[in-house]
Amino acid sequence: MSEMPLPPSPGAREHSSIDLVNSEIRIPDGSVHEALNTPQETTAWLISRGLVPEGASLQSYCQNRLVGLRGDLRKAFTALISGIAVDPRVLDGINAALTAAPHTPLLHHVPGEGFFRSLEHPTTQLIEHAMSVIAEDAAALIAGDDAPLLAQCEAEPCSRLLLKTHGRRQWCSTRCGDRVRAARAYARKRTQANLTPR
Repeated sequence: MSEMPLPPSPGAREHSSIDLVNSEIRIPDGSVHEALNTPQETTAWLISRGLVPEGASLQSYCQNRLVGLRGDLRKAFTALISGIAVDPRVLDGINAALTAAPHTPLLHHVPGEGFFRSLEHPTTQLIEHAMSVIAEDAAALIAGDDAPLLAQCEAEPCSRLLLKTHGRRQWCSTRCGDRVRAARAYARKRTQANLTPR
C-alpha cells in the first residue's frame, strides 16, 4: 500500500469514517493520491485499521463497494459542513452499509475452555462488516455532539476532512497551514512591492 503524503488529519485516527473519506486526497501539486487504488491496496488499508483480519484477500467488487461508501460519506459530510440538504440516495447507501452485516456476537464453545461470544464474518461478509463499522462511526459522528466540529481543510486544493480540535483550526496538517501562510506572506510582499513608488 502506498503511503499517504500527509499525516492523518485531526479526528481521522478516532473516526474510521473520516479516515475512509481521506483515503483519496488532492495534494498541492494537483495530483490525486488514492489509497484504495487496487483490491490489494484496499485490503491492506482495511487490515492496517483492524477492519478485516490478516490474510484477508478482497476482490475488486469489495474495493468498488468501499469506494462507493466513501463517496456517500463525503457527500453526507459535505452536506453537514455546508448546511445543505443531503440526497436521500446518499442516506440509502450509508444505511445499506449500516445494516449489511450482523452486529450480534454468536455463542461458541470450546471443550475445556468454555463458552465465548464472537462475531462471525465469513470471507464473503468481510467487506460488509468493515463497511458497517465505518458507517456506524459516520452515523454516530453526524448525529452526535462532535458534528459541529467536522470541517474541510481550508488549504486549496486539499479536500481532507478533520475535526476542529480547537476553534481556530483551519487546516488538516501543519504542511497545509504552512503552505497557506507562505502564500499569504508572498501575496503581501507582492502587494507592498506594487504599492512602493519606483
